[in-house]
Amino acid sequence: MTASAAPATAAEIGVIRRRYFWMALSVAGLDILVAIIFIVVHDAWVAAPSSLAASLLVMGGLQYLLCRRLFAPIQRYLDGEQSFDETQRRLTQLPLLTARNVAILEFVLTAYRQAIGYLPSAAALGILPPTIADLIVVTIVLPIFYFTYTYFVVSDYLAQLCTFISRHYGRTLELFFGSYPLKLLVALMAISLAPLSAIIVDLFSYTGDRLQREITNDVGVAVLGIAITAYFIIRTLLRPLGILSNAMTKVAGGDLDIRVPVTSNDEIGELTRQFNAMVEGLRERERIRETFGRYVDENVAATILRRQGDGQRSAEMAEATILFTDIAGFTTIAEHLDPPDLVAALNAYLETVLAPIRDHGGIVNTFIGDGLFASFNMPLACHDHPAAAVRAAIDIQRAVSSRRFGDHQVAFPTRIGISTGAVIGGDVGAGKRLSFTLLGDTVNLAARLEELNKEYGTRILVSERTCQACGEGFTFTPLGTVAVRGRSDPANIYSIDPCHQESLP
Repeated sequence: MTASAAPATAAEIGVIRRRYFWMALSVAGLDILVAIIFIVVHDAWVAAPSSLAASLLVMGGLQYLLCRRLFAPIQRYLDGEQSFDETQRRLTQLPLLTARNVAILEFVLTAYRQAIGYLPSAAALGILPPTIADLIVVTIVLPIFYFTYTYFVVSDYLAQLCTFISRHYGRTLELFFGSYPLKLLVALMAISLAPLSAIIVDLFSYTGDRLQREITNDVGVAVLGIAITAYFIIRTLLRPLGILSNAMTKVAGGDLDIRVPVTSNDEIGELTRQFNAMVEGLRERERIRETFGRYVDENVAATILRRQGDGQRSAEMAEATILFTDIAGFTTIAEHLDPPDLVAALNAYLETVLAPIRDHGGIVNTFIGDGLFASFNMPLACHDHPAAAVRAAIDIQRAVSSRRFGDHQVAFPTRIGISTGAVIGGDVGAGKRLSFTLLGDTVNLAARLEELNKEYGTRILVSERTCQACGEGFTFTPLGTVAVRGRSDPANIYSIDPCHQESLP
């Protein structure tokens, strides 16, 4: 049972069970109407008691007993006494088995009614015997017609039952041995060829007033039966397609919480199951994307998914500005806080740091312990990215210096390093573990500048390339040339004091 399924009550189970009996036994009402048409047309009121009693006994009483037997395994499942796997075959076969029983009973009942005309007392009662051809055709046509009616009526019930099981038990059909084209063929034959064959036999079997009565009887029965049967045929064959079409429209509109009950055992049922599997796959993909977006920036996640859509890795080089942050003295701070308090404070801090980066067009590639690695203009385009990164750094310093984080109101002094230059971006990893990352001297320099803040007692250090690209929009202080680990040439570095900058857009 799924988490959203609400267990069915005994009263609800009783309602869905009784609905089966009412629909399966409705054929008795149809048979009584057919018998009444015959009695009225042929003025055979003397046969009315026995004919109607036979309808109630055979199509009512015997059919009820057979229906109880057919529904017993389903009842045990609904009561929790049997597994769905043990019940599923009976579910899928319920329309066919119910219709089969009706056809057998109707064959016996029709043969009995036709045979009455050959009894010695029939002539005295005014009951005329049918011709042999008419007897054979009627004995075949009526059971086929009743079989078709019952099959589609119970198929309509099966759709309701499957919806009930899906809602309350979270299970759907997984056996599909029916044939939609065959159902359509049987339906067309039953409502067209069967009545037509009966009328044709009458034309060759009777003459005069008897012919008129027989054709009137057949037409009356055909109109009644076809009207009722066609209604359930349309519901059974077209309703699942309509439900599936509506569900597709909702999915196309972004609703991925929909689940369509599988209500038939044919190709439409299989299509519905595949549709549910597709929607589940879309939900899973959306969950992965949402989860992915919690660990890396949403734009990075979208870039990775887009680039890996063809199953190939890709790389590109572009000019970008890289920003690294780190918390000064974080190890000492961590020693005095419990893990839950530390994580809560750190999460609040990172949310504060993230906002300025995103506001100025940057994205966070990854979190590194108590710091993060952000980029501007890679992979998401960012106009005037050097200045955007510096503005983000200034806003970060102003935000974190005026706040305390967590229940213990911890201060997190932050160091920032910024570098501008050529950057390589691509999918890096092995096997199924890949990530989008940025590589190159520009990245290494930004990380090193972040570390050098400790030596210079500063909060923001930028590279010469970044300083030059920003123009006169900021006041930078040159700090000279330093050797940077991993580089053969020394680097000119600059600091910027966020407290002495004008308010920036």
